[in-house]
Amino acid sequence: MMTNLVQFPRLGLEFEIDRVAFSIGNIHIYWYGLIIAAGLLLALAFAFHYAPDFGVDADRLVDVVLVGTVCAIVCARAYYVAFAPFKYDSLWDMINLRDGGIAIYGAVIGAAVFGGLACKWRGVPILPTFDLVSMGFLSGQGLGRGGNFFNPEAFGSNTNSLFGMYSQGTHNYLASWQAQLAAEGVTVDPSMPVHPTFLYESVWCFVGFFALWAFMKKRRYNGQIALLYAVWYGAGRFWIEGLRTDSLLIPGVGLRVSQVVALVCVVVGAVLLAVLGKKYKGVPFEVQLAVSGDARKQARAAGLTDEQIARIAGKLPVGASHRAFVDQVAQIAQVNWAARAAALADEAAPAGPAPAEEAPAFGEPETDAPAQPDKPAESGE
Repeated sequence: MMTNLVQFPRLGLEFEIDRVAFSIGNIHIYWYGLIIAAGLLLALAFAFHYAPDFGVDADRLVDVVLVGTVCAIVCARAYYVAFAPFKYDSLWDMINLRDGGIAIYGAVIGAAVFGGLACKWRGVPILPTFDLVSMGFLSGQGLGRGGNFFNPEAFGSNTNSLFGMYSQGTHNYLASWQAQLAAEGVTVDPSMPVHPTFLYESVWCFVGFFALWAFMKKRRYNGQIALLYAVWYGAGRFWIEGLRTDSLLIPGVGLRVSQVVALVCVVVGAVLLAVLGKKYKGVPFEVQLAVSGDARKQARAAGLTDEQIARIAGKLPVGASHRAFVDQVAQIAQVNWAARAAALADEAAPAGPAPAEEAPAFGEPETDAPAQPDKPAESGE
């Protein structure tokens, strides 16, 4: 069924929905895929825009995003296939995404595991990257859930609420699964409106995104936003999943997989937030500025250690403006690393007769490079 009349009876709204956005010959391009792609692009746009504020090099982040995105899609599908309440007829059916069938928690797990490994490979700080990507996840999930409206799918049980939704698609699904749901203790009436749980989750994600965006400049340590994401999304998903009629279940147990994962995320995240909140209470937080891969190669070629490179790059208070982070990163890109290495070597040399022409002291401008506002050595994070 390519078209579907979706109604919100108590709101007096109805929409004639065509699942196909456009066609190229015999190939149909579905709204579901386009909206999921738009959500991904929104997440990427946010991540690359704010990468400097988290001390993440945008150039190296590209590789992390490529690995994380591909693995997230694969894991999202594998998660769904593993817990699907039916058997697939062929391998092609298992990998065919055109009719839907991906699980967000599978995507999150895949992105975290393989994205984390990619961070280690590319020398990108893991916890700041998780903070950054978590906010992108919320914005992307908020938009991407709109794809479920076009399929239709990811709706809940019957409701008389203001936002109750009805369509031929919801009727057909509930009618086909009515006996199975009854066996699980869930009574449904296919002719009645249902909870648009995809809409609830979309709103929940956008609220969380804007809340974390407002908190972004107030974070106290690396990883805090990622933990807040786990708790916020987990709490919402636990509640919303309980309303759904198409939940993936743990075989032989009957528990909803996403509710179990969500509960674990909430409990573990809340405990870590409490412990780390006490540890870093009152401790000023500064962001170690990122150094691009090419600049780091030049610095190492000049004989500088990673610790010295970080010292030269410096830090900024977490509350500094986005423009301040962008400007500082741009200045780091202009550093003459060979001159800085020579200056550090001169500082470390034993005292002797004053040279005819002194090398510039650390933190002072060289004649062949713009002045850099160096900071004194600071303790690690």
